[in-house]
Amino acid sequence: MNTQHIVNEPILDYRPESPERRHLEQALETLRGGDAKVPLVIGGQRMLGARSRVLTCPHEHARALCTVGQADAQLAATAVQAALRAQPAWSAMPFNERAAIFLRAAELLAGPWRQKLNAATMAGQSKTVHQAEIDSACELIDFLRFNVVFAERLQQIQPLSVNSASNSLEYRPLEGFVYAVSPFNFTAIGGNLPCAPALMGNTVVWKPAFSASLSNYLIMELLEAAGLPPGVINFVPGDSSAVSAAVLRSADFAGLHFTGSTAVFDALWQQVARNLPEYRTYPRLVGETGGKDFVVAHASADARELAVALLRGAFEYQGQKCSAASRAYIPATLWPRVKEALLDDLATVRMGDVADFGVFMGAVIDRKAYERIMGHIDRAPAQGSTVLAGGKGDDRVGYFIEPTVIQVSDPKAITMQEEIFGPVLSVYVYPDERWHDVIELVDQTSPYALTGAVFANDRHAIAQARAGLRHAAGNFYINDKPTGAVVGQQPFGGARRSGTNDKAGSMLNLQRWVSPRTIKETWVPPMQYGYPSMGDAG
Repeated sequence: MNTQHIVNEPILDYRPESPERRHLEQALETLRGGDAKVPLVIGGQRMLGARSRVLTCPHEHARALCTVGQADAQLAATAVQAALRAQPAWSAMPFNERAAIFLRAAELLAGPWRQKLNAATMAGQSKTVHQAEIDSACELIDFLRFNVVFAERLQQIQPLSVNSASNSLEYRPLEGFVYAVSPFNFTAIGGNLPCAPALMGNTVVWKPAFSASLSNYLIMELLEAAGLPPGVINFVPGDSSAVSAAVLRSADFAGLHFTGSTAVFDALWQQVARNLPEYRTYPRLVGETGGKDFVVAHASADARELAVALLRGAFEYQGQKCSAASRAYIPATLWPRVKEALLDDLATVRMGDVADFGVFMGAVIDRKAYERIMGHIDRAPAQGSTVLAGGKGDDRVGYFIEPTVIQVSDPKAITMQEEIFGPVLSVYVYPDERWHDVIELVDQTSPYALTGAVFANDRHAIAQARAGLRHAAGNFYINDKPTGAVVGQQPFGGARRSGTNDKAGSMLNLQRWVSPRTIKETWVPPMQYGYPSMGDAG
């Protein structure tokens, strides 16, 4: 592959009778047996684990998808030792040889592995065909390819050399191993969290989310098929607390690559802090966590464009994106048109089994999520809010929740502040003349700062929102929904309580997985210790 002219992976559209649709339908059918096994992979060896759990489909929870082995503390410690054993040879491998493995994995995924991984993502994580395609195919392919380009560019950053000496920077891997903890909602993130550090010469212990175990295990198999040596990435699904406690006890823990909830990241950070005196080096902590992502509209915005952005931004993948639009601020003069268009469109939205390619939404991930989201919806009227659309759930077959729009009278209502992580959009309608106040309100309402969007055709309004919301979102969109960041185009991450903002899909993230060493070579060393200033003034 010519990495100098790399482009994003094209999105297939899965039209009826298309080859990709036929192949995906076949891949989905192969998963119906429910007899798949997901083992641990430690040092290249498959292990059953201390026990096992059955993973079911969120949209058909009576249907078993696979059995997943579970690591305990002892097996997690074994994975740490496997990573440490593999580290010397892996870090010594020339960068271009390591890169070739991930580039080959990208080509395999773009070809024969594409529908296998898409099918696992659809069945296990209840993603529609389009949402799976842009995630488990395109975004993961982009991570694998673009990270190589970013790593090459990073290594080209070198210090100045002079006539008397040569200076260089060596981009060493961290001393120890990296712990990757990945979420359920994006298969691509599951792949990137261990692969980014590994590309830079680190070895990794990877704990996937249980709900994404099947798709993430297929990534592990994909990497092995591409030539990844044993022990470089060790796959350890299991109890989060037990695995993390064992991994973070190791003196060789050198870094955490995390995506998940703010509460879990806080807990891991605190564990690291308690263990800090025992570590050989100060660990790198990289995390992308929660969001309470906003859309703020100016009176000059186009009502139809705004309605479509709200529907897609809030309800694609059932609102289970950390970037999903979950609070909107709309001027009173614009609201009637936006409301009409949004509710009319929502009335046509289909929800159901994602194997039906005509559905727009699947199910939320599990019963715990279902009950949490429905609790927020059910409590909203008592807090002075009005449910305008949706509001109902049905968990008899799958964990289905209707796309729900809540109009709040209080801009500080709970549903405007707390992350719900489901198909719930809260709307505050403000007087047009309070535009400047609303910008301040958006900035101060939520502790998060992940994504946000402004809709306006007035350039002054856009500039005002861009300036006033400078710290409110790490990814800021103008006249677009706040979801859908593309590798190489919009590096992703936020600050405040949304994480460390190390921008996945960019050179900034890869820089966190190296420990540079400065090397100076002097061509002609001095033969005397004195300096000219020490000579006789006369």
